[in-house]
Amino acid sequence: MTITDPGRAARRNIPRSAHGPTPPPADRPDPIAILEAQARTRVPELVPIRYGRMAASRFAFLRGAPAVMAADLASVPHTGLTVQLCGDAHLSNFGFFASPERALLFDLNDFDETLPGPFEWDVKRLAASIAVAARENGGTDRSALAAAQSAVRSYRTHMRRLADRSELDVWYERLDTAELLPAVRKANRAQVGAALEKARGRTSLHALAKLTAVGPDGERRIHHDPPLLEPITAQDLSLVHEAYEDFLRSVPDDRRALLSRYRLVDAARKVVGVGSVGTRCFIVLLEGRTVGDPLFLQVKEAEESVLAAHLGPSAHRHQGRRVVAGQQLTQAASDIFLGWATGPAGRFFYWRQLKDMKGSVEVNSLTAPMLVRYAALCGQALAGAHARSGDRAAIASYLGRADTFDTTVAAWALAYADRTEADHAALLAAIDAGRITARNDI
Repeated sequence: MTITDPGRAARRNIPRSAHGPTPPPADRPDPIAILEAQARTRVPELVPIRYGRMAASRFAFLRGAPAVMAADLASVPHTGLTVQLCGDAHLSNFGFFASPERALLFDLNDFDETLPGPFEWDVKRLAASIAVAARENGGTDRSALAAAQSAVRSYRTHMRRLADRSELDVWYERLDTAELLPAVRKANRAQVGAALEKARGRTSLHALAKLTAVGPDGERRIHHDPPLLEPITAQDLSLVHEAYEDFLRSVPDDRRALLSRYRLVDAARKVVGVGSVGTRCFIVLLEGRTVGDPLFLQVKEAEESVLAAHLGPSAHRHQGRRVVAGQQLTQAASDIFLGWATGPAGRFFYWRQLKDMKGSVEVNSLTAPMLVRYAALCGQALAGAHARSGDRAAIASYLGRADTFDTTVAAWALAYADRTEADHAALLAAIDAGRITARNDI
């Protein structure tokens, strides 16, 4: 493998050993203040649900606080080796989904915070989430360290492998679950197979029975479950129709032709995720004009990435387009209905399928050995994503053959798990003191 100058230069400026634990700066921003600042642009009545979900556990807090970690990562020097960051590469933002060819793939699946930036920010967020999850599952610090190191080692070794591959080989690199399943240990194969089969069953047709009911007029309508799934007014529905027309202009001609065979039937506001709670999100039910087959689309508000405050604004002024462009560059295969639109008050949205064989691993069910193996799979997927968008040879030369980067980042992750525990405690204290209001929606 040819060792490139950018990798060597980056290693001279920021040695791999420099990625270890560092004490928080004296002027570290108050994590609760960061969350409160985000809440100012969100739907007020949903913000307590966000806090309630984040209060549920340390892992849930970390999931909901990418802005807090972004500020922490920005407080120390970085390598300058730029990739298209996921921006929120925690353990639960990896999962299964269908390729356009209907193969079930494993990859990153959330890009709300995507932005170009230093590759190690994604690696560190993944490693920290693994350490937090390992502890929450009852593991020791030793097992948490092993799992975090497994992810980083996998990232490093697969990045080095990809550095020697051709451009097209790297572009077409993907993790097909049909190829992964035989590699799973026999003891876990049935459990993994069941999770994959469950994902294959998550389609618009499956969602139709779960999310809709037949109305008095004989038409299918979305079944409401306030506050998580709420009706919208006739005026809002007309705005959804307008945004839908704008969305159609953002997709390729062939997808527009396909969508022309559907009619928009209904829409509702939906609460999703942890960190996203409070942003405006809708589900839209469409129906085929010929045989009435359903298609569910999700319309999600896209705000400026939490990384922008530290890395600069996106090249795309439209934040929905930022998300779509980042996802298409990073994923091995993307939803055929990805698109963007501008909504009321100039708000930015992106569109995608709601149900398309999507699934994920239940992190809290993973034993320590299973977490080590799953962490390695996530590290491999992240390396593929970064290799498509960045200088893989430079990153590979920076990482090197030794395990210095692996052990250093794993130690950092364990220390960041301590910081997450303290931040989670601060959230609970803020709720108890009445500074913020939390609502349990479970």
